[in-house]
Amino acid sequence: MLENLTALPADKILALMAKYKEDPRTDKVDLGVGVYKDASGNTPVMRAVKEAERRILADQTSKAYTGLAGDPAFGTAMRELVLADSVPAERVAAVATPGGTGAIRQALELIKMAAPDATVWLSNPTWPNHPSIIKYLGMKMAEYRYFDEETRGVDFDGLMADLDGIAAGDVVLLHGCCHNPTGANLTLDQMDQVIAKLQAKGAVPLVDIAYQGFGDGLDADAVATRRIASSFDNVLIAASCSKNFGVYRERTGILMAVAKDADQKALAQQTLAYLNRQNYSFPPDHGARVVTTILTDPELRADWEAELEETRNGMLALRQQLADELKRLTNSDRFNFLADHRGMFSRLGTSPEKVEQLRAEHGIYMVGDSRMNIAGLNAKTVPVLAKAIVDAGI
Repeated sequence: MLENLTALPADKILALMAKYKEDPRTDKVDLGVGVYKDASGNTPVMRAVKEAERRILADQTSKAYTGLAGDPAFGTAMRELVLADSVPAERVAAVATPGGTGAIRQALELIKMAAPDATVWLSNPTWPNHPSIIKYLGMKMAEYRYFDEETRGVDFDGLMADLDGIAAGDVVLLHGCCHNPTGANLTLDQMDQVIAKLQAKGAVPLVDIAYQGFGDGLDADAVATRRIASSFDNVLIAASCSKNFGVYRERTGILMAVAKDADQKALAQQTLAYLNRQNYSFPPDHGARVVTTILTDPELRADWEAELEETRNGMLALRQQLADELKRLTNSDRFNFLADHRGMFSRLGTSPEKVEQLRAEHGIYMVGDSRMNIAGLNAKTVPVLAKAIVDAGI
């Protein structure tokens, strides 16, 4: 049997990580991996997470399964965090998933089950796992223009023109905030226009919100998702806790399905539980329990929000420092987009050849499409990156 397998293409980011580890240079800079790093290059355990884990360890009396959908308290806490009061609770079905990736996978499984002929529309570019999973599931897929290579902002005219091709019942995947891989985001006015377009076309939104709290703040980053959720009978929302709680390895995510009414919600909830059963039965609980503990305890939540805000402001400061240094070196404002982008990533908008030149000549590692992780920088490496960008003629 196994002799019939064929080698699959290596994951580009994982391959980049392996190259970085093998590089003997002591001044190398890792801007490829998609995790938050502090100024010392570590991915820390947040204070509130440590305290929540201490409490769980002291108080937990069983490791029995929670349920196919996970602990209901986690679903409630995450619904309130992401959606607030934008949609009545009786309209929202939810299941815990192994990270945001698990939520996307289960959302696509649900779409395949409920609307097998639907085309799933993705921004070009998008997170590579989106098209990878869709192709694996054998689903129809299309793209809409998103990134303007000249301005390094959103190609809104192209986006709206491409969305004219949507058919009724198609699914359009939107990034809730902090677009990955570009860092360029729709304004709220532009999002309102997208919502109106999807309503007119009879499309169903699928929102991927993986970086809530990393852009403009916890509530500000959720505004677009809340507007979408309140504007349609049906919306799918995949949320990740990996970044804003720093629980990457705990695989903590949730899929929410906004239904038209309570009866439709009950059917969706039953179906989501069924899909969990077919895939992994019971979702991981530890990370979900940590998140629930934090969100439901005022003291822990306040500390978590404070540390998250420190993280967010630190990334904004690095963005501004990099934009300012490039302005100083080039005597132009063409890199101001770096300060305008939000989240961990920015797409530099250069060629794979220039990206390879940065790696070979300067030890700076970023993904081939020029996506760089701003959180991989610190105050000392920002000038190094800026000089390398200029020296490479980008």
